[in-house]
Formats: sequence, structure tokens, C-alpha cells
Amino acid sequence: MTLDVHVRDLRYFVAVAEELHFTRAAERLYVSQPALSKQVRALERQLGIELFRRDRHGVALTDAGTALLSHARRVLADWAEGAAAVEAARAAQHSTLVVGMSTSPVRGGLLPAIRSRFTAAHPEAVIRLRQVNWEDPSAGLADGAADVAFVWLPLPGQERYDWTVVAEEPLMVALPDTHPLSDRTEVDFTDLLDEPFLALPKSTGPLRDYWLALDARDGRPPRIGAEIASTEETYEALTAGLGVCLVAAGNVPLLTLGGVTARPVRGLTPSRYVLAWRREDGRRPLVREYAEACRRVTGRS
Repeated sequence: MTLDVHVRDLRYFVAVAEELHFTRAAERLYVSQPALSKQVRALERQLGIELFRRDRHGVALTDAGTALLSHARRVLADWAEGAAAVEAARAAQHSTLVVGMSTSPVRGGLLPAIRSRFTAAHPEAVIRLRQVNWEDPSAGLADGAADVAFVWLPLPGQERYDWTVVAEEPLMVALPDTHPLSDRTEVDFTDLLDEPFLALPKSTGPLRDYWLALDARDGRPPRIGAEIASTEETYEALTAGLGVCLVAAGNVPLLTLGGVTARPVRGLTPSRYVLAWRREDGRRPLVREYAEACRRVTGRS
């Protein structure tokens, strides 16, 4: 018995075995019924045994057909998985990598440096930047709109992601130029406990808590002056005197555009800015290579 059987033949066999009706199987496969019957007969001759019993009552599997069915399904599933892997590898070499962010990482030309290193290795790849507001702290990772994203920790559902740290930066407080604390060179966080704070949307969960410094308040709830979902909204709220907000040192230039100042804050742990990706995507070539380019540019392992 020859073992040189085509995947198409197994697909035809499985369709008939599952439908137990040649016409319905042919419709499912988008082939003519005579062509399907001819191909199944050819497979039976090649195997040297009947796979189906055909009579006026209909079609039924023989013992040999029953024995073959599970193996045929397994071969087809393995082939589909293999074909998908090949397609994924092919697409990865010619696809678009979507990079999400809620705040542009202005730190020392970080994005151009990563892009330059990445595209040198993958000139055929296209990088598309996707800006989102702060209501989505994952910057598009959670809903699949981004492949990788520059985000702040902690992330809601953090166990779903892997990341490489881009920067660890001390926290500063941004406040209006007219605020009494603006005259100080440094501010202790205890001096901010009674201040109204600008807060991220509640949808950001643990990230909102972090920027309100809940861990440093000894159980005292924060006063919320306003909710903000973008850099522009934050600047407007600051200049309107609606509250103060904590900001990573690297983002200070985005807010101190006039009428707003920033001062170092004592008593708080540094912020962590990371490039993150969904854990199951860690082996995708473009995701892996972009993360490696980021590590090389930032000098982090």
C-alpha cells in the first residue's frame, strides 16, 4: 500500500465521512459530486480497501474508514497549523507593526533611534504609530489595536503582558506658577496630601491609583479636582487651577509650556515607563525584533 496520499484526498474523505452524503459533501467542498466520487474511489484504490459502504439506504463508513477518520482529521489539523505558521512567518516579514502610545516618548530621540535600528534589520516592515487617550492605559494592547506599546506601569491585567523597561524616572509635581508651593525647589509629598489632584479616568484602575500616590497617603483618600485623559487636558486643568498632578521627570517638558511649573517630590517611588506586548505575541518576529531594538537603544537587558 502506498502512503503517498494528497492532503486534498484526505480533506475529501473527511467531508464525506462527516456528511455521510456525497452531494452535501460536494457542496461543502465547492466541487461537483461526480468529481468528489471519482476522487474518493481513487483514494480507495490507492489504499486497497473500501472506506465507504454505498447502497440504496445511503452512505456509511466501513471499519477501515472509521479507523482512518481520526488520523485523517489529525493530519489535516497538523497541516492547517503548519500552513498557518508559514503564513505567519511570511506575513511577519512584510507586515505592519502597530506601536501604541498615550504620551509621546520624547526622551532623547527614543522613537527615531528605535525605528532606525529596527528598519535597518527589517527594511520591508512598516511601523505605524497609534496615539490613544489615557482612558486605555494599555495604549491599544488590551483590544489588539496595537502590537507593542509604550505604557506606564502598573497596567490593568498586568499578568497578560511582558515588557522591557524604557526609563525609570523620579516623580515631580506639576502645578500652576501661582501656586504657593511653586517657590520651593523641592516638595515633600506630605505637603500635597490636602491638594486637589488631577486624576486619570477610573477605567485605568491601578494606574490611576499610582499617579494619585495612594500608597503614600496612609489611607487618606485623595481630593480629585478633575479627571484628565490627555496631555492637553492636563495642561488646561493645571492652568485653570483645578488641581496639581504628579508627572514623570521625562514628561515635564510636555506640561511646562507657560503658566505651569514642576518641582521634584520627596517620598515617592520612581515611575516606570516600558515597551510592552501581549505575552502570547512574544515570539512574533517583528514584536521580538522591535523589543530588541528598544533594549539596545536604551542599554537595558
